[in-house]
Amino acid sequence: MKRHVFTVAALVGAVAGFSLTASPALAQKEQFITIGTGGQTGVYYVVGQSVCRLVNRGSSEHGIRCNAPSTGGSVANVNGIRAGELDLGVVQSDVQYQAYEGTGGFEGNQFEDLRAVFALHGEPLTLVARADSGIKSLSDLPGKRVNIGNPGSGQRNTMQVLMDALGWDTNTFSLASELEAAEQASALANNQIDAMVYVVGHPNGSIEEATATTDARLVEVSGDVVDELVEKYPYYAKATIPGGTYRGNEEDVETYGVAATFVTSANTDDELVYQTVKAVFDNFDRFKRLHPAFAVLEPEDMISGGLTAPLHEGAKRYYREQGWID
Repeated sequence: MKRHVFTVAALVGAVAGFSLTASPALAQKEQFITIGTGGQTGVYYVVGQSVCRLVNRGSSEHGIRCNAPSTGGSVANVNGIRAGELDLGVVQSDVQYQAYEGTGGFEGNQFEDLRAVFALHGEPLTLVARADSGIKSLSDLPGKRVNIGNPGSGQRNTMQVLMDALGWDTNTFSLASELEAAEQASALANNQIDAMVYVVGHPNGSIEEATATTDARLVEVSGDVVDELVEKYPYYAKATIPGGTYRGNEEDVETYGVAATFVTSANTDDELVYQTVKAVFDNFDRFKRLHPAFAVLEPEDMISGGLTAPLHEGAKRYYREQGWID
């Protein structure tokens, strides 16, 4: 007797009355990708959730499912990608540079397989201080209680560079706390710290919380040392936080910052990266509506600015199809 071997998928298809050959996507194995983000009050978390939302909208066609858990931030995301625990991640442009070049916090631990996918919104270094703290400029921070960011976060990395340039260390402050981004607004409101730093796109929920729950001011981050950092490092740029963005802060605030970037590893499957990029740019107007920080994004800037590591082959494939790169 001739035996017939049926897969579960084939049996389901037969019962449902459709041919698997007519719908190849339904027959393929479902794949999963994980995107590293940041704290739940930050824009990185929104980036990951937004990308996953668009990827998952097309799951019936490409068979890819996406999730984007909260993580420790930029450095943690780079390390997670390197270890194979994450497929993609959101990373500050300075952290991308340091990881790929093996400098800064990655000295002796270079990640040559790091690959860029696209750049995102600008992220100014934002210094928020209680109005009763006496902090009116960067030079007022010594002797104060300052949250410098949790280890593994982008703001900690950027703040460390600034502290080193100023000749400061944790002993410069009466308290150098290491709270995560989601914790620092309440700490400011509860008078547990005098100031907090956050490298983030605006408007931001954590800073909105801080300025809504206590009398807090955004403080200018400027001076000769900042000018020298911007001149020295290609991933830094001057930035302005518009007045009126937050309660009680009606004047523009000058600072500097980085860009958020989306990265992966050279070892990540080309098709997974291609479909992720396609999901974003084929639905770009929808993506830009998912957070105010995305509203000013333009594709031509996203595939060039702030990117140090080479583009991943899957991303390059999509950009070539669009005629954006050669």
